[in-house]
Amino acid sequence: MPQKVDNPAAADGAPAESSGVKSARRAVDLIETFAANDVWLSLSDLHARTGFPRSSLHGLLRTLLEAGWLEADTNTARYRLGVRALICGTAYLDRDAVVPFATEALERIREKTGFTAHFARRNGTEVVYLETRESQRSTHLVSRVGRTLPAHATALGKALLAELTHDEIEALVLPASMTALTPNTITTLEGLHAECAATRERGYAAEVEEGTLGVRCVAAVIPYRIPGTDAISCSMPISQVTDADAQRVGELLAETTAELGQQLRRAGIR
Repeated sequence: MPQKVDNPAAADGAPAESSGVKSARRAVDLIETFAANDVWLSLSDLHARTGFPRSSLHGLLRTLLEAGWLEADTNTARYRLGVRALICGTAYLDRDAVVPFATEALERIREKTGFTAHFARRNGTEVVYLETRESQRSTHLVSRVGRTLPAHATALGKALLAELTHDEIEALVLPASMTALTPNTITTLEGLHAECAATRERGYAAEVEEGTLGVRCVAAVIPYRIPGTDAISCSMPISQVTDADAQRVGELLAETTAELGQQLRRAGIR
């Protein structure tokens, strides 16, 4: 009498869970592909970017579309991220105990400096912006929350990389990944190590037009975890500040983040 097989995947000798895990991994990769591209993507575009079989893409797209993770343009048969992605992203911020404390700190920094302040977290070799308070003089109307930038090209990233040892930085940051955002971006490990050393010495990180032309930034780590995962920065138009001004803002950030770290530890937040 033939043995009953509850999971069809096990019938041909494959691990019982392999099919489901593979599909889940592909679904996540597909969502991240959409997140990394700011255009509508067709099935052909996705096949070229992911290498997934077209037959698999058809099923994944249909499932994600029905679940609200994607939206479709029926006229062009192209897709983009749906509102479910925003709902889940917002839920992450709503449940993060650090955000309310960091938001208050950003408000104080903006009030004292007049410049835009950011709160971000390192995710591998990138920094993810979790909260922003725009300068009252800013003409920037699109929130940076949820956006990412390479750590090596930002003051936020360099402040957080400086929390790591020389060997940890070497293992994390690959030279090939150190792309230039502007002609001023540091693109060598030697240069990055030098910047991290300077950051540790002065207590805050600094960059001039490395991430965005016309803008200089300073940033300091919030010391409530070891190594630090979060930092706060201040963006300043280069036409409005001198080196001395930037130093004063950097020292203000170092002081503010130190106080914020103590506040978070007292609240039992780790």
